[in-house]
Amino acid sequence: MTSSLNQLFTRLLESESIFKNKEVLRHSYTPDVLVHRDTQTEELATILVSALRGETPSNILIYGKTGTGKTAVTRYVGKELENMSERMNVKCSVIYVNCEVIDTQYRLLANLARHFGEDIPMTGWPTDQVFQKFKEALDTQEQVLIVILDEIDKLVKKGDDVLYNLSRMNANLKRAKVSIIGVSNDLKFTDFLDPRVKSSLGEEEIIYPPYDADQIRDILYQRAAIAYNDNVLDGSVIPLCAALAAQEHGDARRALDLLRVSGEIAERKEERKVTESHVRIAQDKIEVDRIVEVVRTLPTQSKLVLFSIVMLNLSVQNQNQLGQPSTITTGEVYNIYRKMCKSIDMDILTQRRVTDLMSELDMLGIINAMVVSKGRYGRTKEISLSVPVKNTYDVLIEDYKLNPLQGYNVKVGYF
Repeated sequence: MTSSLNQLFTRLLESESIFKNKEVLRHSYTPDVLVHRDTQTEELATILVSALRGETPSNILIYGKTGTGKTAVTRYVGKELENMSERMNVKCSVIYVNCEVIDTQYRLLANLARHFGEDIPMTGWPTDQVFQKFKEALDTQEQVLIVILDEIDKLVKKGDDVLYNLSRMNANLKRAKVSIIGVSNDLKFTDFLDPRVKSSLGEEEIIYPPYDADQIRDILYQRAAIAYNDNVLDGSVIPLCAALAAQEHGDARRALDLLRVSGEIAERKEERKVTESHVRIAQDKIEVDRIVEVVRTLPTQSKLVLFSIVMLNLSVQNQNQLGQPSTITTGEVYNIYRKMCKSIDMDILTQRRVTDLMSELDMLGIINAMVVSKGRYGRTKEISLSVPVKNTYDVLIEDYKLNPLQGYNVKVGYF
C-alpha cells in the first residue's frame, strides 16, 4: 500500500499543475491593488493618516455583507500605513485580530499584550491584571497602535467590557495612543452595545456595498492572471463564477472559492482545462461544505431535532421502496425527538419549542417545512431535508452527546 501511494504522489507531483499560485485565491490573500474599492480605501486612509502625525485616529466601525472587501481593504491600508510609518521613522503598529478565533476578553487582551513582549498564560490571571500588563507594555514609548477587530460581533456576544476599556484607554495612557477598527457583517450588532461603548467605538462608520457581477468578474480576472497558468480557463468559467456569486449578495469570497475549487476538481480529474462543468460541480461541493459547517455549529437541541428528521427521512426512503406513504410531519418528528431525548438523558422541550427550532432550521436552508391542510383534522407541517442525508448524519454523529444514537432505528407511523 505504501509503495502504491508513493507512486501516486510521485505521478501527481510530476504532472504539471494548472495553478501558478493557488494562494492568491484564498481569503487570506491581500492583493497589491484592490479593484472597485478605491472610495473605501481612500476613506479609511483619510481617517488613519493622523497616526503618521503621532495623533490618535478616530475609532471606526466598518459594515458590509460577507465578501464585500472589508477585511481586504482594512488589512491593505493597515499594511501600507505601517510601511509609510517606517519610512517616516514614526512608531505605528497595526494588529489584526480575528474575533471568531479570539472571542473572549481574556484571549484578546493576552494576544495584544504578547505583541509587546509580555508573557501571559493562556488562562489563570484576572482579566484586570492582563489589561494592566498590556497597558504598561504599550505605554513604554511614544507610539500609535491600531487594533483591527475583524468579526467584532463575535466578541460582543461574550460581553462588551473589553471594548469599553479599549475604546477609552487613551485617557489612561501617557505616551502611547490606541485606535480601534471594528469590522462586522452584522449592521445591527451595535444594538446590543452599552450606549457609552457605542458612542466611543463608532466615531466614524464606513458601509461597504455588495459587488455586482461585473465588479466580481474584474476581481476574478485580476486574481486568475496570477493564480492560473495561461490558457487553462475556459472563457465561460469566470463569467459563470461571477454570476453565481452575484446571486449570493455580491459575495467576492464565494466567487474566489468557486474559481479555486473548480481548478482543484479539474486537477484531480487530471484535466488540463477548467470548464463550466467544473464550476457546477464546485458550486454543489461548496454548498454541501457550507451546510455541513452550519450543522456542526448548531446548538445540541437543534441537532437533536435535525437528527430526528434525518432518521425519519432514512426510514421514509426504506418505505418508499415498499410503496408506502413517504411524508414526515411535525408530530412524527416530535415523537422521535422525545424518544431520543429519553435514550440519551436529554431535557425534553415542548412541542411548540421544537416547532420553533424546525422553523429556524427551515430559515437556514437545512430543511423545508411546508404547511398542508388535513381538512377537518386541521393543518400540519410536512418536513423534508434540503441537504444530503449522509453528510448531515455523519456531522451530527460527531457530537459526543448524539454519538450514542448511532444505529438508532425508527419506523414512520409506528410509535
